[in-house]
Amino acid sequence: MKIFLGSDHNGFHMKEHVFAYLAKRGYDVEDVGDTYLDPGDDFPEFAQAAALKVLGEEGDARAILLCGGGQGMAMAANRFHGIRASVIWDAFEAKMTRNDNDSNVLCLPSRILENDEAAWQGIIETWLNTPFAAAPRYARRNAQLDQL
Repeated sequence: MKIFLGSDHNGFHMKEHVFAYLAKRGYDVEDVGDTYLDPGDDFPEFAQAAALKVLGEEGDARAILLCGGGQGMAMAANRFHGIRASVIWDAFEAKMTRNDNDSNVLCLPSRILENDEAAWQGIIETWLNTPFAAAPRYARRNAQLDQL
C-alpha cells in the first residue's frame, strides 16, 4: 500500500514523526509537502497533491493529511471525486470510517494529537489495517457519494 503524507505548517512537526513511524514499519510512504516549515503555507495545495496521488495510483493507495484541526484538509480533499476523507481523533472512529465508508484519506488534527504519540499511532494502525466491510448498504452509500 502506498501512503501519501501531507501537511500545512500546523501539522508539519507531527508529519515528520508520522513519516518516520510509517517508514520504520516498512510502509511505502511519500511526502507530498510541505517540505519545510512555512508559516504562510495553505492546506488546500497539500490536500490536492495527496488526493491526486491517491486517485492516480494503481492498487490500494491512501493519504494521511495533517493540519491544526483536520477539518480544512478534509474539506479540501473531499472536493475530489473518489476521495473519502475523514477527520479522525480516536481508534474507534478510525475503524468505523474504514469499515463503513472505505475512507482513503485520513485527516488528523495536530492540535489534539501532536503530543499524544500513542493516540495517533493507534489511529494510524487501526485505519491502515481495517478492511472495508463491503456490505451492500456501505457499497451503495459510497456509490451515492460518487454520484454527488
